[in-house]
Amino acid sequence: MTEQAGDPRADELITSHMPLVGHIVRETMGRVPSHVSRDDLTSAGLTALVQAAQAYDAERGVPFERYAATRVRGAILDELRSVDWASRSVRRRARDLEETRTRLAGALGRTPTVAEVATSSGLSIEEVTANDEDVSRAQVLSLQGSTTASLDELVPTRAPSPEQLLEHQERLTYLMEAITELPERLRTVVQDYFFSERPMADIAADLGVTDSRISQMRAEALVLLRDALNSALDPGLVKPSSKPNGCASRRREAYFAAVAARHADASRRTSVSPALDAAG
Repeated sequence: MTEQAGDPRADELITSHMPLVGHIVRETMGRVPSHVSRDDLTSAGLTALVQAAQAYDAERGVPFERYAATRVRGAILDELRSVDWASRSVRRRARDLEETRTRLAGALGRTPTVAEVATSSGLSIEEVTANDEDVSRAQVLSLQGSTTASLDELVPTRAPSPEQLLEHQERLTYLMEAITELPERLRTVVQDYFFSERPMADIAADLGVTDSRISQMRAEALVLLRDALNSALDPGLVKPSSKPNGCASRRREAYFAAVAARHADASRRTSVSPALDAAG
């Protein structure tokens, strides 16, 4: 039976699960730029908790904590989507730094180091790294921003269409395949930094490089991941290489091909399996 507003059982669900909101907010704050308001996220999360308690139907067999967590996470992500994840100054500096990197890459014939970018832009290495940190976290949050929960667990008024769910699942599949196909050291940086949440200094020590080199590798990996997804799903968004016949361009094209091949192979296995089941 669905809980109603004012129902003592709904009130109990709300009060007993308020720590869940705090946990999700703390988890989220560790992944977004520092200027994001904790109070705004908490308010969105608590509102979702109240709505979850009022709409919860125990007869559907979904534990309330799981149901509420899905609603709270969705509301917090909606709140983040309603504001710019990186401040205007961060975005403006990021654009300037990207232009500097592009110019240096054309002049040097390779990806410039963080130190070279800093020198050319008149910033310190720490300022360049801090800017990259904010923008990178915003990009990853964007990739993680949509829910993969089943339709039964979503708020009816917020639920994406079946087409949107399929499109999002396709993007997530390509993303994981693109991560798998990254060069080994770049893959290690992505997995350790974004998924294992290891400090940059620890990753640098493991790979025998400097912190600034890890920052550079992280930025390089994010560009490759973005371009790999666009190459497969939105080819028109892929920026052409400044040196189409260069070694870097050939490596990039080979990487795109490897991601596409992995996806095609996985799709074949998926389509063959039901056929074998039916035959059996």
